[in-house]
Amino acid sequence: MRTSRSRARAGLSLTAALPLVAGALTLGVPAAHADSGPHDRHALVGTKPQWATDQADRGTTAASNNVTARVYLAGQDAKGLADYARSVSDPKSASYGKYLTPKQVKERFGTTKAQIAQVTAWLKSSGLEVTGSNDHYVTVTGDAAAAKKAFGTELHNYDKDGKTYHAPAKTASVPANLGNAVLTVVGLNNAPRLAHRNDTLPGPGAGFRNAGPFSTYYGSKVNTDLPSAYGGKAPYAIKGYTGKQLRAVYGAKNYTGKNVTIAITDAFASPTIAKDAAEYAKRNGDKAYRKGQLSQVLPSDWSHTAPNECDASGWYGEETLDVEAAHAVAPDADIVYVGGKSCMDDDLIDSLHKVVDNRLADIVSNSWGDVEANESPDVAAAYDQLFQQGAVEGIGFYFSSGDDGDNVAKHGAKTVDSPANSPWVTTVGGTSLAVGKGNTYLWETGWGTHKAPLSKDSQNWDSFPGTFTGGAGGGTSTIYDQPFYQRNVVPDALSKINGTAKPMRVVPDIAAVADSTTGFLVGQTQTFSDGTVKYDEYRIGGTSLAAPVIAGVQALAQQARGGAPIGFANPGIYDRFGTSAYHDVTDHPLGQGQGIANVRVDFVNGVDAKGGTVTSLRSFGGDSSLSAGVGYDNVTGVGTPADNYVTSYIPRSRH
Repeated sequence: MRTSRSRARAGLSLTAALPLVAGALTLGVPAAHADSGPHDRHALVGTKPQWATDQADRGTTAASNNVTARVYLAGQDAKGLADYARSVSDPKSASYGKYLTPKQVKERFGTTKAQIAQVTAWLKSSGLEVTGSNDHYVTVTGDAAAAKKAFGTELHNYDKDGKTYHAPAKTASVPANLGNAVLTVVGLNNAPRLAHRNDTLPGPGAGFRNAGPFSTYYGSKVNTDLPSAYGGKAPYAIKGYTGKQLRAVYGAKNYTGKNVTIAITDAFASPTIAKDAAEYAKRNGDKAYRKGQLSQVLPSDWSHTAPNECDASGWYGEETLDVEAAHAVAPDADIVYVGGKSCMDDDLIDSLHKVVDNRLADIVSNSWGDVEANESPDVAAAYDQLFQQGAVEGIGFYFSSGDDGDNVAKHGAKTVDSPANSPWVTTVGGTSLAVGKGNTYLWETGWGTHKAPLSKDSQNWDSFPGTFTGGAGGGTSTIYDQPFYQRNVVPDALSKINGTAKPMRVVPDIAAVADSTTGFLVGQTQTFSDGTVKYDEYRIGGTSLAAPVIAGVQALAQQARGGAPIGFANPGIYDRFGTSAYHDVTDHPLGQGQGIANVRVDFVNGVDAKGGTVTSLRSFGGDSSLSAGVGYDNVTGVGTPADNYVTSYIPRSRH
């Protein structure tokens, strides 16, 4: 599907103002960069992407070219929805926690039958074929000539990244009398937009194993014959942390997430998830799943073209990580996996709508996205409206911040990920974590890893500290204004780093373990080189780990507060800033200038020793141009959950 971009397991991006700005101003919205259009038309601001420039223009798209689009509906009261979403989420508001049911949301803010009929009639009168509709959007198909008639703009061909795509030559619009009914239109540009996982995952189609030696806890095993680093001998990487260790260091205590439901969204669905999750829990000391505790909500069919574009089998590992990590931290929480029919935006939005429309969960973990520069505000508007509806129902959305630091190394420019940049979601950054003997918390650094291979003569670490291999995503949005909850917490040095006069949205909001070298042990059915298909375990990381870990911690916190939904969590998360609820993570927890590293041994072929092994030193706390320091920072946000985080949600009368 090309009506919106596809996702690659972590991000999204926007480039101009959103149509639903009125009620969202206090949470930050994009600045407008589009023409207003004729007076008898209502401009759908942001529908012309930034890459559709005069320099890239290659002329008018043929009138006969096919166009498929979604016309998203604004509902009865877009401003009221945004206003109520803020007030119901703000602990300082009299409306805090007064959530609505999906039925109440629909009655108060949803689209009316009359609006759907009006929009449908207009689209048909323009020569477009209506192929489907629901309470959120109307899907249409037709040629470019009909699209021009409907949306008041020609489509032109533009060069982008060496290829040609069509897009509106000017901001799309609708008749003025439909301005209150139409939120935006998605699909007038056909540039591919794939969601990516926020981690480096071996696809289950090819088996993967970690080589040893391993530490059982941080620092437990050291090879004194290897070269020194930072004034001492570095320990071997841990085999992979388990739920007992993560629960201990992030303050779970006796809370288990009972009576809380966590939803996980990804693309596609692992055919072995139930078997794998049960086996993993059995092997690693997690509580066994009770009947019905893990369930799946799947589409009736899968995209016919997307599996190749999206690496469908690779998403099986993503689902496995998300499910097993969430259960490890919150072993009594229900988990519902809601799979998208592909990694395209429209299909992932559909999955999220299922959660909201049916209130399937209290907490939604999402380990996918793309960079802000690849998104357009039309898609962002659809996401933000959905997040607002969820907030009104008491549903919180958690997104991983990305795995490439400031994105310069991978994308050539500093940019944040999205939908993680939305002010309506909780963005989860990453750390490198040291869990000591007895499951004690030793330290964390901001996740930013450098790799130095062992020299051929085994006497040195080549090019020490080595090359940047990955780090937690973070930075400052060029699109969204600073949301109210970040005021007086995020320093101007970060919120105005792009040279803006006004402060902008900075991510992440909170963090948890993400570094694959100090990562989590997962178990998954894989296909190995000898042709066998079997369950095996390996260590994994990425902010795709951090997001479900924080989702699990939030389930514990919800139980601690008596089961009342936390909902959109950011106002409460920032209210706790500077308290003992957080570990204030820095890049140098052992002292300024004191580096930290561990030794990692990997199979050359990723499976066994037949192809030999390679040994490298992995240094921590060097995340591209981002840094973790005292107070709020753009690698770990306000910090990571400390021993008092979960219990800080206990109502004061019960303390």
